[in-house]
Amino acid sequence: MSSFTPHRSSPRAGRDRFPQLLRAEWTKFRSARGWVLAMAASVLVTVSLGLLIAGGARSTCVTGKGEGPCPAPLVGPDGTAVKDKYYFVHQPLTGNGSITARVSDMTGQMRLPDAVPGVRNIKKGVVPWAKAGLLVRQSLKQGTPYAAVMLTGDHGVRMQHNFTQDVPGGPHNGPQWLRLTRSGDTITGYESDDGKTWTEVSTVKLTGLPETVEIGLFATSPGALWDMAEAFAQATATFDQITLQGANGSWRHDDVGVSMESDGKTPHHPGGVVESGDKLIVTGGGDIGPATVEGGVRADLMLIGGAVGLILVLVVAVTFFTAEHRRRLIGAGLPAEPHPAPARLLAAKAVVVGAVAFVAGLVTSGVVVPVGLAMLRANQNPIQPITLGTELRVIVGYAALTAAAAVLALGLAALVKRAVVAVGLAIALVVVPYLLATAGLAPWLLMITPAAGFAITQSVPTFAHVDVHPSLLGGYYPLPPWAGLTVTCGYAALALWAAMAVHRRNVPR
Repeated sequence: MSSFTPHRSSPRAGRDRFPQLLRAEWTKFRSARGWVLAMAASVLVTVSLGLLIAGGARSTCVTGKGEGPCPAPLVGPDGTAVKDKYYFVHQPLTGNGSITARVSDMTGQMRLPDAVPGVRNIKKGVVPWAKAGLLVRQSLKQGTPYAAVMLTGDHGVRMQHNFTQDVPGGPHNGPQWLRLTRSGDTITGYESDDGKTWTEVSTVKLTGLPETVEIGLFATSPGALWDMAEAFAQATATFDQITLQGANGSWRHDDVGVSMESDGKTPHHPGGVVESGDKLIVTGGGDIGPATVEGGVRADLMLIGGAVGLILVLVVAVTFFTAEHRRRLIGAGLPAEPHPAPARLLAAKAVVVGAVAFVAGLVTSGVVVPVGLAMLRANQNPIQPITLGTELRVIVGYAALTAAAAVLALGLAALVKRAVVAVGLAIALVVVPYLLATAGLAPWLLMITPAAGFAITQSVPTFAHVDVHPSLLGGYYPLPPWAGLTVTCGYAALALWAAMAVHRRNVPR
């Protein structure tokens, strides 16, 4: 007589299946009212702070018609907010032609904050991106296509076109010969040390350039950065050895983009030109380039409270692990219960907390960004232009950042196994660098810490040829959007992998 014992699958084998683990972890999460309320509070905090900023913003400007709402930002050919203010000495050019000139001298002045009240603090010198050179453009209307080759204050020769495009030439800061040629829609810029041997800087195509364009000499200068503000600055350039081909009329003088005082008649900080023999001494202020700060309120400012809201997400992610860890410690010495492999359990917890955090972040940004922008527009504030694709990247990107931060916090909790320590580490790595960078302190931390992921919310690009104060309030992020998010995701993956490795090693054999 033989006996037969049927095989029974072990409880561990059943419970170790990953879909079942996910279902069990999700059930644990949604059954804990505290975690659910904390995630809801995270959404509420970030949305409330963003809408508070949007509702309280009131922009006013002084124009020739007096004080009132600021005008909509000027936009360039690609829809980017731009600045287009300079002094232009020019002639009409019909058909093909060129202009050649030497920038023999470049000086300037900056008005810094008064050291003595009531006494103007004027400093001689040029800012790094002061510009003087040769310019061809469709018309004098601001925001129209153009191309220019120029000498800058501290960045050598550059070829720029349509505000956002910049190509470096030689690293010259002294006298320099420049040439700009037109052949149909093609504009080519050259530089030379002696006026004999020429080097091409760049060639650009200005599609749809009309038969008659304006060509000539220009000077301009953005303001001097001072703390969190920008002080007025002007540049003065001396041009000589000027020759034109295809244009032989008289010089026209235009202070393009100059604003008027409140009387509507007096130019505010005007430029000018002085003719001295064969020389033209041109003075101008402003800039031809992207308007990263002056272009209006940015969409990412609606998420300025995101760091505060993330604190609650980090706490939830940490306690989602430590609560289970405490239960196991309390149950030590009691009859053993079958448990899934620790690494698989940790992975399931990461998926659940990451998914919940992603949804919370998506709800947050999906509400505060479009509603905040609508409130700003209703209050007649100028808004930085933003494409639908960029707005979606900001919204979904913030959700991805929230998820990555939650997974990072979970991994830290699994490594240190103490809630207070893990929460402190997570806040120090994600929140503190962001707050410091917002105040303009240690912005480099946004390159090497998990806080780098906030770059994904950047709604206005950082341009290499525009200096801005290194503060998030000024729109400065040291990394591009996706590169920043990749840093955060890398930290999260590393923390989770390390925690899984530790837990595998500690499993009894």
